[in-house]
Amino acid sequence: MFAAPNWTLPAGRSGSNVPGMTTAESTPQIPVRLDFEAHGATFYKAVTHLDNAATKELDRVEFDPRLRELVRIHASQINGCAYCIDMHSKDARAIGETEQRIYSLPAWRETPFFTERERAALAFTEAVTVLTEGHVPAEAYEEVAACFSPDEVAALVSLIIAINAWNRIAVSTRTWVPGSYEP
Repeated sequence: MFAAPNWTLPAGRSGSNVPGMTTAESTPQIPVRLDFEAHGATFYKAVTHLDNAATKELDRVEFDPRLRELVRIHASQINGCAYCIDMHSKDARAIGETEQRIYSLPAWRETPFFTERERAALAFTEAVTVLTEGHVPAEAYEEVAACFSPDEVAALVSLIIAINAWNRIAVSTRTWVPGSYEP
């Protein structure tokens, strides 16, 4: 007869002592492929200017700083950018975003943790980030336009374009080491 295992850890037992857990000491190092800041300096500076311009637009329309970070994290998750996920998760926590909302971003549609406005921004982020399935659907644009002013939509588009640019640099060159960012 099969006996159900006891999955409860005894009080005081640290998760890092659980047999079979992966720790930082046992994970592989992901090598940097190209120091993009050094070898693509002109373009790196241009993307930095693009990012600064997006931030100015976001500031001008007083776009919620926590939602900015959620958009950056979600686009980075879609693009598989480990460095940017780490960076923007740290930045989001530093400005008061909850762990629960950060961790649930990949399944945001299935949670009650996001407002209608945030849901529209996350759906629009997905639509603008993933263009391989066609153009941005009218439904995604209509949802975001119903929740945001035209100036806010423009600022959101700027944000999504900027984070996608950073993601593509980081994913292709691995120029920044995930976990090395400190806010």
